[in-house]
Amino acid sequence: MISKEYVGIVIPSLDPDEKLLHLLKDLKDSGYANIFVINDGSGENYTGYYQKAITDYDCVLLRHQVNWGKGRALKTAFNHILTEYPEIKSVVTVDSDGQHRIEDIEKCYEASIENEEALIMGCRDFSKETSDIPFRSRFGNVMTCKVLKLFCGISLTDTQTGLRGISRNLMRKFLTVKGERFEYEMNMILETKEQSIPIVEVPIQTIYIEENETSHFNPLKDSLRIYSLFAKFIFSSICSFLIDIVLFAIFVRMLAGASEHYILFSAYLARAISSLFNYQMNKTQVFKADGDSRATLIKYIFLCIVQILVSSFATEWLFRLLHIDVTGIKIIVDILLFFISFQIQRNWVFRKSKA
Repeated sequence: MISKEYVGIVIPSLDPDEKLLHLLKDLKDSGYANIFVINDGSGENYTGYYQKAITDYDCVLLRHQVNWGKGRALKTAFNHILTEYPEIKSVVTVDSDGQHRIEDIEKCYEASIENEEALIMGCRDFSKETSDIPFRSRFGNVMTCKVLKLFCGISLTDTQTGLRGISRNLMRKFLTVKGERFEYEMNMILETKEQSIPIVEVPIQTIYIEENETSHFNPLKDSLRIYSLFAKFIFSSICSFLIDIVLFAIFVRMLAGASEHYILFSAYLARAISSLFNYQMNKTQVFKADGDSRATLIKYIFLCIVQILVSSFATEWLFRLLHIDVTGIKIIVDILLFFISFQIQRNWVFRKSKA
């Protein structure tokens, strides 16, 4: 058994109840000495819980004067530990609502020590039809897993777990990850893709107390934050797509009869114009690339040339084969290319250089 003096337990907290104190008692009884509780702007009525965390359970209390969000709370703890506790080799982030069992916390800690370069995620099993799992939690998690796999090629069984083991080295890397609220945990996962950080999944119990009513996760608002990268890319692509289709339809009518390959010429012209818009949007608003603009532009142009060739030849080939509306064929072809393009742009064109 690895000594618990080298682990820090990080617990972000907002408007806690007795479940926080039960968790702290279980942790203390299990021998955890370094427990960090972050008061993320809770009201005056909750002062007593935090006072007991200090006096009864010898916790380190970090305070936010206002509610800055779970992401900021985790960063506050990471920075404090890295600065003041050089002996701590790894931390386990734990939710304050009693959903994580001591034995699962133990498994995540041990896995983080054994896999120092990996992000450890305590993953629940959402594949089983269990009445204990609220519908919004099951649906949200399953949907996020599918979106993450489709757009980023990251395959996980639980993307929203708050139980994570993070080594000292990874804490330093994750401090620079953007996000102040629940989206930070998703951005942390995306960062593993950027920096080739492995993810180790540790199976844990699936526990929801009181139908998860005490959770501060807002399904609509926080989901929009979590999906912000995908939403921006989709918006950029839709705008470019509309520009491309409108221009294509105009050029087809203008060039019809002027050349045997008027469809190809129309596709080239439309895509060249819409690509300039798409490049600028993706560089500045979606992926926020800050590297060598010339290298990025060259990669993007190469991708566009390949995509234009595939789109135009596939559109013309399918038109001659099926003899149906050519604009409709192009729409279908470009939708398929859209999913491929996202991963190529994220993982190659606008990939951030490693620090």
